[in-house]
Amino acid sequence: MSKNKKQPYEGVVYSTDDNYTYQLADFFQETETLPVQQQNLKVQLDRKMRKGKVVTLVTGFVGKTEDLERLGKLLKQKCGVGGTVKDGEIVIQGEFKQKLYELLLKEGYKVKLVGG
Repeated sequence: MSKNKKQPYEGVVYSTDDNYTYQLADFFQETETLPVQQQNLKVQLDRKMRKGKVVTLVTGFVGKTEDLERLGKLLKQKCGVGGTVKDGEIVIQGEFKQKLYELLLKEGYKVKLVGG
């Protein structure tokens, strides 16, 4: 199991109470997707844990996984490169910070550039 994955049952190791029910952590509950104008996305470059290769990260999306994957697919197609959607962020291979910023603005998202 990866170190950054969270356990579904936090805090309780064992309970002798027969009526006790576990409460799942909040990260398993998907929220309704916010409208495009209310999304606050951040675009940044990253090369940590990637053997020096540069990727562009889009973070801050609030909503369902299907909508995030749809946005990720659109961005990958517009840039003509590969990438992935995982852990609530879009990872685009290569240095496309400015291009993604302009594409997201054109789609109607509120976008901020992060980093130098």
